[in-house]
Order: sequence, then C-alpha cells, then structure tokens
Amino acid sequence: MNNRPSLTELSAFSAVVKHSSFRAAADELGLSASTLSHMMRALEERLGVRLLNRTTRSVAATEAGTRFFRNVGPILGELDVALADVGSFRERPSGRVRVNALETAVHLLMREIIPTFGELYPEIELDIVTEGRFVDIVAEGFDAGVRLAESVPHDMVAIPFGGDVQFVAVAAPAYLERHGTPRDLEDLNQHRCIRFRMPSGKIYRWEFEHRGQSIKLDVPGTVTLDHMGLMIKAAIAGLGIAYVTIHLAREAIDAGQLKPVLEQWSPPFGGYHLYYPSHRLVPRALRAFIDVVKEVDRSRTRRR
Repeated sequence: MNNRPSLTELSAFSAVVKHSSFRAAADELGLSASTLSHMMRALEERLGVRLLNRTTRSVAATEAGTRFFRNVGPILGELDVALADVGSFRERPSGRVRVNALETAVHLLMREIIPTFGELYPEIELDIVTEGRFVDIVAEGFDAGVRLAESVPHDMVAIPFGGDVQFVAVAAPAYLERHGTPRDLEDLNQHRCIRFRMPSGKIYRWEFEHRGQSIKLDVPGTVTLDHMGLMIKAAIAGLGIAYVTIHLAREAIDAGQLKPVLEQWSPPFGGYHLYYPSHRLVPRALRAFIDVVKEVDRSRTRRR
C-alpha cells in the first residue's frame, strides 16, 4: 500500500498550517472549507498520525504536524523553484515573486523600484508581505526578504539598495515653540517623546551616535505606537518628538510640518538589502526583480 501523500495534499496541508484556518486556506486554494477538512482527515488516516488539532474556531498543527510542516515546506519551495526554472524557457518571465519586508523598506521600494518593475514585467505578480518580525523566508515560502544590513542572515545573497539609512528626531514647529528645542540628548528627558513598540513587544531605545560615542536612551513619553507612519502623524499633530527614518519624514520636513532636531547625533548607517537563499536556483521572475533593484540603484547613484 502506497502511503505517500500527493502534492495536492501536501500543498493543502501547508496552507492550513500557515493560515491556522481551513477557511483562509480554502480561499487560497480555491476549495471549499469542508473539502479541505476531509482532505486533511484522509491525509492523517493515510499517515496514521494526527497532524492537526481542530476546534470550532481554529486549527493548529500538533507536534507531529509542526515537524512535518517544517520538513515539507522547503521541499515545496524547491519544487516551486524548479517549476519556475523550467518556465524560464518561455520568452517572457512570468509568475509571482513573494517578498517579506519591513514596512519602512517598502516605502522606499515604492518610490521607483516597484513602478519600474511593473512597467517592465507586467506579467509578474509582486506579492509583498510587510511585518516587523524576522522570518525564515525559506520555511515560510518567500522568494526573498528585505531587511537592514545588520539583520540579513550570513548564508544569504544580499543586494543593497537605496543608500544608507538615517534616523532623525523630528517635531512639529508649534510643539517646539511651546516646549523649546532640545539642544542635547539630556534635554529629551524634559520632553514628550513618541515611543516605538517593536514586534517583540519591547519599547525601542533611541540609538544616537556622535564622534564615535554611541548612546541608547529609554526616552519618556505618553504615546507609544508600533507604526512609524503613525508616529510621523502624531508628531505633526504636536504630540511630541518622534524618532523615525528620514526618508519617511522627508515629505513632512519639506512641507514645514516637521523640523529635525539633534541632527548631529543622527549619522547614517548601513541601509536596506534585498536578500535570497544562496543555495537555491533563482527563478527567472525573481532574477528580473533583482535586476531592476540593481539598475534603479545604479541610476540613483549616477544622479547623485
């Protein structure tokens, strides 16, 4: 008796675990939730192991299911790469490129890279997931990731783009008129600061550097947010001083809605990188995206 699951069953199982929901997985696969549930029960019976714990509201992998998912995920990923590779013999690249990225990096990608890519390769679907937590792009089915240089795993091929990144403390002119402009880092203790909560739940300590001296501050504040775009809006509204990337705050600064402070303490550092596994074949669609990232960045450098 052949107990080997079909590729359809493996893909369905992977979708259920990723979504923790039969309904969401069924929507992705174009099946009904009941059909998918029956398929999973048949898979469990064939393997003789319970893979999923079901309740009336959710579904989660058992210990055996979790281990099976971790082993199956890379196999399905390699199959997708192989299919994409054989598809590369078509005249034009097509398919989908899945990218996991920091939201702040996506704002940078949307300035020129994504519009250029869309014009050159309309047949390719660019699927970008933004989240702050660091993920294993191979295990979770992504073709590539985008993170700051210091966060890119060492076993990945990394492509820099966008130049260095700089954080800057900004506040509304009206706020500074009422509360004064901080001249030194110690002055921040007398101000309202808009703090940032990281995906881990920890409050980000503002990192400053000047003439080789590095300082991290747990600044005071009555407002804490987990989204830099909202931090900028809060600063514009006069709620305090925010510490954000300058490329996100640039529009508000140029419009006079925000004013940088303590600029001498905010040097640039290594910027964003697009990265992908070094040990896998690169699908033609991903290769096309990589080429656009490189060319747009070269053009940016030439314009400087």
